Amino acid sequence: MDNLILEVSHLNAYYKEKERLFADAKARKQILHDVSFHMERGEIVGLVGESGCGKSTLGKAILGMVKDIDGNILHHSEHPQMVFQDPYGSLNPAKKVGWIIEEPLRIRGGMTEEERNAKVLRRLRRVGLDEKFGERYPNELSGGQRQRVCIAEALVLNPQLLIADEPVSALDVTVQAQIIELLKQINHDLGIAMLFISHDLKVVYQLCTRVMVMRGGRIVEQGSTDDVYFHPQHEYTKQLLYSAGISMEESTM
Repeated sequence: MDNLILEVSHLNAYYKEKERLFADAKARKQILHDVSFHMERGEIVGLVGESGCGKSTLGKAILGMVKDIDGNILHHSEHPQMVFQDPYGSLNPAKKVGWIIEEPLRIRGGMTEEERNAKVLRRLRRVGLDEKFGERYPNELSGGQRQRVCIAEALVLNPQLLIADEPVSALDVTVQAQIIELLKQINHDLGIAMLFISHDLKVVYQLCTRVMVMRGGRIVEQGSTDDVYFHPQHEYTKQLLYSAGISMEESTM
């Protein structure tokens, strides 16, 4: 049990229904249904499923960004962070990169300006960017560079859990591979556990040691990556693999 980084038990999450004429003001729609799983320190877990199945809602609920929930979310670490799908939309376009990465440190306090600046430079280097990028604005960067900045910002508080919500889906294939390799390196060097949310089963196979399959707000199957990919038990998992062009024979992966 000491190795656990996150425990989610019987989690349900709800959103208010969009306003409709004569609608009940308290009407709400259930998005997550009785979701339970755990994560261990240092592991990378994939969460897959079609768009709208609740994957992003689960990630946000874990970080406290969805308020209407019941069930239990137990963190065994501090400062879990998220990397979002859109690297430009999640960066303040009016601020320089160095300011953006430093902001969490300013909010937390307890460090001098010199210490904060040094930490920002270390995090830039960690994601493969040199110090000159600290003086640039987001619109001066490529999509891959912006996502590296988002990762650097997420790392600046030394989290032990990172939730990556479709972090490469907005990038071209070559840049996707570079970001996946960066995440692997961060996991290896820093031991950070990651919940990797994606609809791309081939990307998940490259990165994750364990996989959870979500459908309609429920986790319908979970297990080691090889077990889920090559010995799927749920019919929906089989459909996802087939749609992704993935054979269930191990020799073809």
